[in-house]
Amino acid sequence: MKLEDLNIKYDKLQKKYGAKELNSIYNGGCKDNPNICFVFMNPTGRNIASSKDWNGIKSPWIGTKNIWDLFYAVDLLDEKIYNKIRAIKGREWTEEFASEVYSDVEKHKYFITNLGKCTQLDARPLPDTVYKEYLHLLEKEFEIINPKVIVLFGNQVSSIVLNEKISVSQCRKKMFEKEINHKKYKFFSIYYPVGNGRFNIDKSIEDIKWIIENLSLENQDVLNNEKDKEKITSIY
Repeated sequence: MKLEDLNIKYDKLQKKYGAKELNSIYNGGCKDNPNICFVFMNPTGRNIASSKDWNGIKSPWIGTKNIWDLFYAVDLLDEKIYNKIRAIKGREWTEEFASEVYSDVEKHKYFITNLGKCTQLDARPLPDTVYKEYLHLLEKEFEIINPKVIVLFGNQVSSIVLNEKISVSQCRKKMFEKEINHKKYKFFSIYYPVGNGRFNIDKSIEDIKWIIENLSLENQDVLNNEKDKEKITSIY
């Protein structure tokens, strides 16, 4: 199965739960074993890719500014791209520029998605029951892309994905494990950094930097173990 195979199901759920005049938003970035998969809540009409007239990629946060502050702050976005995002208005994003941004996301080895793909006109809250209808599809995304680490934004998304009551303030830098189709995945719960959660963005940045640093240390341990094996092999 490919990610694109899920889009038909997302579009059906858009008709059921989303704004009828908008399209669903899917995902984007590195699709092959990314270092991090970032999971947000659901898109709104501020994402210009949700327009019926948009023919480019339908990925999260196209035509918005604030979330790219976060990715730039944690060194996951090139300065040239970031400066252009800050300089233009949301409606000035072109389909070509959206592809350029997500090429940069792919280059930095991360993947961006939402638990719910149903685009709303605004940032209205959605009940757990709606998000839970998307959970098995999100888990399919995890299986397809096989991320090293999954970052969940906010209490609601974290609680639904991990199937337990989560308070981000109580579990910062704590790793959770969840088994999906016989494979264990690593999760971290992070403060939601945009909208009403904007005042927590510094904490989000701190925690993501910590995750990236420890992911690098973990990868280095793997390399060191492989070198040790080579030494042992050479001895014998």
